Amino acid sequence: MNYPFFIARKVAAEGEHSFARLIIRIAVVAIALSITVMICANSLITGFKQEISSKIFGFWGHIHITAANVYQNLLESSSVDIKQDFYPSLEKLGPVEYYEPTSFLGFKYEKTKRTQGGVRHIQVFALKAGIIKAKDEIEGIVLKGIGKDFDWEFLQQYLVEGKPIQFKDTAASNQILISRQTAIRLKVGVGDAFRIHFVENGEQLKRSFKICGIYKTGLEEYDRQFALVDIRKIQQLLGWKENQVAGFEVFLDDIRDLKPLTEKIYYEHIPTELYAETIRQKFPEIFEWLDLQDVNEVVILSLMAVVAIINMITALLILILERTYMIGALKSLGASNWGIRKIFLYYASSIILRGLFWGNLIGIGLCLIQKYGKVIRLEEANYYLSYAPISLNWSMIILLNVGTLLLTLLFLIIPSYLVSRISPVKAIRFN
Repeated sequence: MNYPFFIARKVAAEGEHSFARLIIRIAVVAIALSITVMICANSLITGFKQEISSKIFGFWGHIHITAANVYQNLLESSSVDIKQDFYPSLEKLGPVEYYEPTSFLGFKYEKTKRTQGGVRHIQVFALKAGIIKAKDEIEGIVLKGIGKDFDWEFLQQYLVEGKPIQFKDTAASNQILISRQTAIRLKVGVGDAFRIHFVENGEQLKRSFKICGIYKTGLEEYDRQFALVDIRKIQQLLGWKENQVAGFEVFLDDIRDLKPLTEKIYYEHIPTELYAETIRQKFPEIFEWLDLQDVNEVVILSLMAVVAIINMITALLILILERTYMIGALKSLGASNWGIRKIFLYYASSIILRGLFWGNLIGIGLCLIQKYGKVIRLEEANYYLSYAPISLNWSMIILLNVGTLLLTLLFLIIPSYLVSRISPVKAIRFN
């Protein structure tokens, strides 16, 4: 018979009627508060990273294949031939095996892994900077040329007015898709026309465009700078032939495969005069900002763990002092110090589990309310999102619960040593 567990159940049942019940309830509240904050913080930070990353990748793709001399410079006008062995056959690239360096007990070796997916889509693009003149307003803009292979799945959800660009078979379309931010500054709308001024080889060029649609992704830095046009317009401005483009945008099935698939494409699928790099490399600032959120998450989780541990240590010490006579009686009957300590550790476990139950109930409940109700709104210009995004990572929630339980019990082993300092004679006499 496991007598420590049996006695712990009896002590827990009587605890609701003892003078220490207030301390127990405070400990339960502390654990519940800690796990609630942990779940909300993790879900919020994960949601932020996923939503902002998906916007950036949706606008630019995951991997860029360009001429090697335009490394990390989007506006360079070097062209590449559209007739490549990998275009569009790269879309058939499925899950691939790769080697990941790892180490164990100081020994380094390579572990064979497999990507979650492959390449979902590949499309061409070209860029050209210009100046918009509409009515009495002037605005700098970068035109992103797209072709018939453009995947509208991402941008369609951010189209607030009008419709996508309609490509003609005979000639380049003069339609343009601008952001709402640009439309407001220029005081134009769907159906309005304006001219864009360009400079190419020292010569000033003018082209007229008609607004077919207005989008709003919330990425203010990109919305302010970019507009979409028929790629043939860019080719004409740059003096390129129809088979010349600035590069290729590659979209993946799973963001976790970004590094291995980039290396696979670079070393095995593209010619030596081309270069493949991730959007993380092209736009490191935003991703560095997102990575800083991991530091915030670690700080929050650590603080909440400390709060839970301190409260449980305090509660355990009070519970031990309250049961001094019981400890003396058990020792006089031959119970070991460790056996008695296990009683209080079992008791503490029941308190922690109650706190975890209520913390999960409240934390997950608040996350679900925000996820579907979007109660907390944000300033989109500062946070790239109009509401606080939530992404519930169930494996992380389980890890937080198990980690809180084990870590708190580990720290309770030391204060439970107080049991061995209690003399049975003095304890019984004290009663």
